[in-house]
Amino acid sequence: MTAPVLDLVVPVHDEEHTLAACVHRLHHHLTATFPYPFRITVADNASRDGTPGVAATVAAELDEVRVVRLEQKGRGRALKAVWSGSDASILAYTDVDLSTDLDALWPLLAPLMSGHSDLAIGTRLHRDSRVVRGPRREAVSRGYNTILRATLGASFSDAQCGFKAIRADVAAALLPLVEDPGWFFDTELLVLAQRCGLRIHEVPVDWYDDPDSRVDVVATARDDLRGVRRMRRALRSGALPTDEIRARMGRTTPAAGLGAQTVRFGVVGAGTTVLHLGLFALLASAGAGLGAQAANLVALVLATLVNTQANRRWTFGVRGGEGLLRHQAQGLGVFAATWGFTAGALALLGVGWPAAPTVVETLVVGVATVTSTVAKFLLMRGWMFAARPGPAGRVPDGVPEPSLDHVTLG
Repeated sequence: MTAPVLDLVVPVHDEEHTLAACVHRLHHHLTATFPYPFRITVADNASRDGTPGVAATVAAELDEVRVVRLEQKGRGRALKAVWSGSDASILAYTDVDLSTDLDALWPLLAPLMSGHSDLAIGTRLHRDSRVVRGPRREAVSRGYNTILRATLGASFSDAQCGFKAIRADVAAALLPLVEDPGWFFDTELLVLAQRCGLRIHEVPVDWYDDPDSRVDVVATARDDLRGVRRMRRALRSGALPTDEIRARMGRTTPAAGLGAQTVRFGVVGAGTTVLHLGLFALLASAGAGLGAQAANLVALVLATLVNTQANRRWTFGVRGGEGLLRHQAQGLGVFAATWGFTAGALALLGVGWPAAPTVVETLVVGVATVTSTVAKFLLMRGWMFAARPGPAGRVPDGVPEPSLDHVTLG
């Protein structure tokens, strides 16, 4: 058999009752719809039932089917082993339960074969997807992808759908960096691809939950959260050579991850706004002995110190002492603009209502602060923490986040 264009992997563990039907259905579908040489690889993850015998029988019946046996469990371990040793141009996998409708297979592969994209994933969270599954798994899936966006700046919509494909040259660059042998493998691969500026194509899929699924949702979620923490630390420390891969594959530095930065900025802003208003109300009360203007100035200085540091570290991912003095000086400039705006609002209130109570003054300060927030975010993103190339064109970690190219065929 000549080298196939596609190597479609089916990871299995104790699936003797469903494996044969799955492989025959895949083989029939590819024979009818895929006009290039293909291979179906059954990756047996240390099955203890009759799965190895069933796999061997199917492989004897169909020339395009082969079996790879692994002595340890783990979907990620199986995919990494098979993909790393494959001679195909396009590498893909699907779950053995075939929950994803196979009509999405060609739209998944086409952008990789044309060279338009580097990876392709099925997504159950697109508006054109039709998904049938229980509310618990739906909530867990959406919650997990929300966590990925908030913690890792993920822009892809569905990390764990068991329906993905990757070009072989891209796999060769990324797989050595992927550590997780289990379910977090998918997320780790996608985040690395995003950080390297690679194109990730998304295909809306029809997906039907397998009622016989043996996936432990709670344990899987717990392991995934551990993976998120590990990967976040690795990205922050610069241990992953994403810039090197981006340069080697000719990817330009993409635009910043505006969505994730906006969410983080909003969380920081909400917290420090509450701090500012609370301090103002406390200092402006009769017992504090400060006037409204002085109370606002002190409260705003303290809140600004907290806000600048939190945004520097969390929203824009800046670590270490490099640029710290410059950021502090720029923060003072932003502070001056914000203070001037709120002080002006209080001055106007004093003209129109000289004896305004503290609650009204606090409300005016709050409105002025919220109004200045948009300008403050733009200044931080485009001036204070804007990307500045370092040695060999390196961009500081966390600034900016790579964006993805989302394309759907329908």
